[in-house]
Amino acid sequence: MAANETLGAYNIADLREMARRRLPRGMFEFVDRGTEDGIAVANNRAAFERIQFRPRTLVDVSGRNQEITLFGKKQLLPIVVAPTGTAGLLWYDGEIGLARAAAAAEIPCGISTNAMTSMEAIKERAGGRLWFQLYMWSDRSQSHKMVERARAAGYEALIVTVDGAVHPNREFNHRNGFSMPMRLNARLVADVLRHPRWLAGVFLRYALTTGIPSFENYPPEVRDKLTAPTFKRSTLKNESLTWDDLKVLRKLWPGPLMVKGILHPQDAVNAADCGADGVIVSNHGGRMLDSSMAPIEVLPQVLDAAGKRLTVLVDSGFRRGADVVKALALGAKAVLIGRATLYGTAVGGEAGAARAIGILREEIDRVMALVGARNVAELSREFLRFPDQVTWPSTQTPARDSMVITYPRAAGA
Repeated sequence: MAANETLGAYNIADLREMARRRLPRGMFEFVDRGTEDGIAVANNRAAFERIQFRPRTLVDVSGRNQEITLFGKKQLLPIVVAPTGTAGLLWYDGEIGLARAAAAAEIPCGISTNAMTSMEAIKERAGGRLWFQLYMWSDRSQSHKMVERARAAGYEALIVTVDGAVHPNREFNHRNGFSMPMRLNARLVADVLRHPRWLAGVFLRYALTTGIPSFENYPPEVRDKLTAPTFKRSTLKNESLTWDDLKVLRKLWPGPLMVKGILHPQDAVNAADCGADGVIVSNHGGRMLDSSMAPIEVLPQVLDAAGKRLTVLVDSGFRRGADVVKALALGAKAVLIGRATLYGTAVGGEAGAARAIGILREEIDRVMALVGARNVAELSREFLRFPDQVTWPSTQTPARDSMVITYPRAAGA
């Protein structure tokens, strides 16, 4: 593969390091870090490391493919670009480039309430399968108007995020001057000046064309520039959100409706009872509640509780194709990828996002071959080993080769 095709990146960690060098520190840490002490971010990665593969050999894997069917539509890869709100700050028109990369890969792309480009412009300029992610406003009518906008724009699915009752405690954002509204203190200005490629290619380009970015999906009444002292982000508080709100959204939205931020099996059952079509098992990438459970660990419980009633997806902490294969083997229908494609976007816009998707595609394919699975449907928990689920046949300490390993099975698996 030629260097211009790889961008010099051979895994997601390479893209992350390239993004770190290119972006101002405050912006990179906003994307890369979690909240408070970063325990949840570390938990997410450690959970993947605890799950081991138990491969099968002498299987003809020459005709393997990654195709899945999600909400009745076929796609070539078992991943979805997660909704994130910063792509437009990482690269000029970053959300357009990210959505175009997803469309080229024929996978859905989530578009955030906090996008810097309007949902209508992304649909017109990028196309593809677009899912709109909704943060509920304290004024419910404003949220419902955004749902109607997404419906009118032709969005395929609606994701309502429910794990942000209050704003998280991201102390590093305040230190870096990257809180909202952005405060142009001496530290932030010096940081930006040390990154001339980003300054010229993104910030100054916006300043000379469309002006300082704003959250273009916000209602006009609260759509201030990111640096404006009147920035009314407090209206996004949803501490009074209940399951009744989900029932109202179900009536407003005719297509697939997903609930994002589920970490308890009973909440998945409640979502199904309210008419949701799917849930996304997620701890917001470790960005909301520190010390929260790793989604990959609670995924089997959610599947056992509601997997027959809902399409169950998962996100948070995915950096390798091996991580994706583990989630699919546990029973997830697909995996949402957030930071990985943001790193790519920061490095090269559409080309960088496409490289991130390509890396994951290659890694998933390789791991499937090595574990002995020809397609996603063949993946199951029998391909995995969980160190904390080892049982012994007697009270005597047995020889290593006499261990009996038990594997939980998902409902319908």
